[in-house]
Amino acid sequence: MTRPFGPKDAPVTVIEFSDFQCPFCKRFHDDTYDALRQKYGDKIHFVYRDFPLTSIHPEAMKAAEAADCANEQGKFWEMHDLIFSTQASIGVANSKQLAQQLGLDTDKFNQCLDSDKYAQEIQADLSDGNTYGVSGTPTFFINGVRVVGAQPLAAFTTIIDQELNK
Repeated sequence: MTRPFGPKDAPVTVIEFSDFQCPFCKRFHDDTYDALRQKYGDKIHFVYRDFPLTSIHPEAMKAAEAADCANEQGKFWEMHDLIFSTQASIGVANSKQLAQQLGLDTDKFNQCLDSDKYAQEIQADLSDGNTYGVSGTPTFFINGVRVVGAQPLAAFTTIIDQELNK
């Protein structure tokens, strides 16, 4: 399942394969994500894809499911941001608390999360990531150009500016 923001016809598409429990993904979120959105606005179409590395991040899968369950109520990006901001407390109990904090229908959210409703969707993202050669997180594709790791803003702006000038 893709979770985009920005216009689909934007000249640049940024696809991120990420893991909510990954410290490098959090670093990208904290240091670069908002700056990209502010700098480029409607010039980028940003797509979030799940790539939970469950062998080293045992809570990442349920966190991804929590974001998808929040998406049912139109709050994917809000949950995305809260999960990263509370990464040290990541887990099902924290996700349920965040849902309440966001004002979601907690009965619906909890039922969704407890049912593993989005596990197959997340597995599809993992499969797609593997097909594209993703082996770690975060991994980005900017109009097809691969960027691996929590790179500084300049690494993204160089590629995005090149793409915008084509």
